[in-house]
Amino acid sequence: MQTAAAIERLPAIGLADARGRALRDLRISVTDRCNFRCVYCMPREIFGRDYRFMEHDELLSFDEIVRVAEAAVGLGVDKLRITGGEPLLRRGIEELISRLAELRTPSGARPDLALTTNGAALRVKAASLKAAGLDRVTVSIDSLDDAEFRAINDVSFPLDRVLDGVAAAAEAGLGPIKINAVIKRGVNDGQILPLAERFRELGHTLRFIEFMDVGASNGWSLADVVPSAEVIRRIDAVHPLEPLAPGRAGETAQRWRYRDGAGEVGVISSVTGAFCGTCTRARVSADGKLYTCLFANHGFDLRALLRGGADGSELGDALSGVWAQRDDRYSELRSELGGTADRDRIEMSYIGG
Repeated sequence: MQTAAAIERLPAIGLADARGRALRDLRISVTDRCNFRCVYCMPREIFGRDYRFMEHDELLSFDEIVRVAEAAVGLGVDKLRITGGEPLLRRGIEELISRLAELRTPSGARPDLALTTNGAALRVKAASLKAAGLDRVTVSIDSLDDAEFRAINDVSFPLDRVLDGVAAAAEAGLGPIKINAVIKRGVNDGQILPLAERFRELGHTLRFIEFMDVGASNGWSLADVVPSAEVIRRIDAVHPLEPLAPGRAGETAQRWRYRDGAGEVGVISSVTGAFCGTCTRARVSADGKLYTCLFANHGFDLRALLRGGADGSELGDALSGVWAQRDDRYSELRSELGGTADRDRIEMSYIGG
């Protein structure tokens, strides 16, 4: 990890990284805690009762988060996503949303403001989040079989309560709602068609995500990956699809439209179809480390700058300098090495996926 002093020495030479990729999206983790223990993210054998989560003073305060976001938006970031852990566990999250909703890009536009959640608290929180200024939510639902869903989240949380949270988000106007489903062979790959059929009926956008080797605790194996091409073939065989163009530059999902007009479905193919070449995302962990790749093994200490008295200009220079040196392309390297790139990686729960 680089120190604050090291970051301050980085050159601020613009927002194109070493491969010409622009910084457009900032994902901000507000907590490392989660009330689920999903087997692909926070497996119980690692994140058990004795696991040490961050103390409150280790987390970025709302003031500090807003300062980072303001600096990023001033540099042209036009999409902010709030993540965790589970972000709705952070006390007073509506206050943070309200303050982020006031930010404006240099052109005067309001950044897109979204939040990714497991949905457990959405029924309670949806209306207040919308009132605070949140645009939309993404909810993780990996199975429509209640027993399977409870087994995946590993805290026996019922599916119906998450589906009710999705309904609450729709009622509040937090849309278009996206549903994320991580598919693991032999675990929930039998849910591909049921998920597609359920959410096309509801008009929500479903994204199937290949099981990824984020971190070192989820027991990842290439044999467990269900390739996106297989997912699309299974759906297309029953509900014919046609490809759609990306909605915006750097979009992670390949989009497909149902030929009968019943909405769309997407796939995120980090394993079988690396999209490193168009990646526009940076991530800030709950304790203020800046990561330039989901598969990074170290971050850049923004918290030290924030608590060391850096002003907005210095913070912007640090962000620019870190991005200018970015050369990450882990997924491409994994593909080149035949499905593995053996090195330490930060855990998904730490930087929000």
